[in-house]
Amino acid sequence: MFRKARKPVAGSGSTSLIATDTTLRGDIVFSGALHVCGRVIGNVRGEGEALFTLSAEGVIEGNVLAPHAVINGSVRGDIHASECLQLAAAARVEGDVHYRSLEMAAGAQVNGRMLHDAEAPKRLAAPAAAEA
Repeated sequence: MFRKARKPVAGSGSTSLIATDTTLRGDIVFSGALHVCGRVIGNVRGEGEALFTLSAEGVIEGNVLAPHAVINGSVRGDIHASECLQLAAAARVEGDVHYRSLEMAAGAQVNGRMLHDAEAPKRLAAPAAAEA
């Protein structure tokens, strides 16, 4: 029912982990993939085609900005997913959620606004001049 997020395309291809019993205070900027099982008190920002994953025991006290995000824990702050956001069954969000594409499992909770960021309209090429 809940499909696995795609891997980041760009970046270093590495994955960073913040373990269950770890509390990190301060902002995090990453590329590639970041998996949080612990607690982050600060903002989390992914660059490029980054993938952010928050496990069921993970807690973020700050904003999350990443192209691809999978949330299954608690976020006290806004989420900005410029490409795809997946909210799993244990997701608890206290803040606004900005997304382009959204998958939300039964049981996920959002206490805030859900705001769809539409893709910029594509311009068609001008028609070629007809030759007589």
